[in-house]
Amino acid sequence: MRVQNRILFNFNAFFCIEMNYNKAIYDYITFLWKKSTHSKRKFSLNHNIEESTLRVIIKQKKDYQISLLTINRICEGEQISIFDFFNEAEKFSKK
Repeated sequence: MRVQNRILFNFNAFFCIEMNYNKAIYDYITFLWKKSTHSKRKFSLNHNIEESTLRVIIKQKKDYQISLLTINRICEGEQISIFDFFNEAEKFSKK
């Protein structure tokens, strides 16, 4: 019984951390979009992603899992490395 409780606790702790990190990533991408002052359509075109994907990110749909390909395309559009992207996104997890 104790082992099951620990496993469940560890899973729940991991799930909460993952959800917070997803939120930080979505918040950072939303920040990049707002900073650009472009429409969602123009931002999406400039970053080679679907406009619907950007809308889902901005609305922070909890069941959406952003792909590494999407993150990579945003990095290319912003001309930053993936390392820099995650460093900046991490700052949003502390807000």
